Parts: sequence; C-alpha cells; structure tokens
Amino acid sequence: MRIRTDGDYAYRRDAIERAADVYDCNRTKAVVSACDDVPHFVRAIQQVLERDDLTLKQRREIAETLSTRAMTFEVESEIVVDTD
Repeated sequence: MRIRTDGDYAYRRDAIERAADVYDCNRTKAVVSACDDVPHFVRAIQQVLERDDLTLKQRREIAETLSTRAMTFEVESEIVVDTD
C-alpha cells in the first residue's frame, strides 16, 4: 500500500511522522499501530462519555478535549416531557 504525501497530501507525512514519534517506531509500523488503536480509543471514549457519574458539562468538556481534526465527539442532552 502506498500513501501519497506529495502536493496537497504533504500534511500526511507530518501526521505519519508524529505517529512514528508517539509509537517510537518506523513509519509503516506507526500507521499499522494507529489503525489498530483508533477503534479501541473510540470505544473507550464513548464509554467514558456515557458514564452516569459525570455531569453534562464534564462530558462536553471531555468530548471537546478528545475531539480531533478527523473525529469529533459530541454530547447531547434530550429532555422529553409527556403530558396526558
């Protein structure tokens, strides 16, 4: 697999280099590691945001903190009133 990093895609090289620095490995292993880790991180974030012991404000702050350029987490609050 080849990943274009020329022209308009130059930002990809920087992203891959940052991942290699985080994982302290070569670029190929960094890409594979990031792809393996992201689904686990997303599930963990969703579990944290669904916790009942956090306030709505805390969950929104966590969502904002963990959102990235590629993935945004949002917390919504729904209030329903039924009248008979």
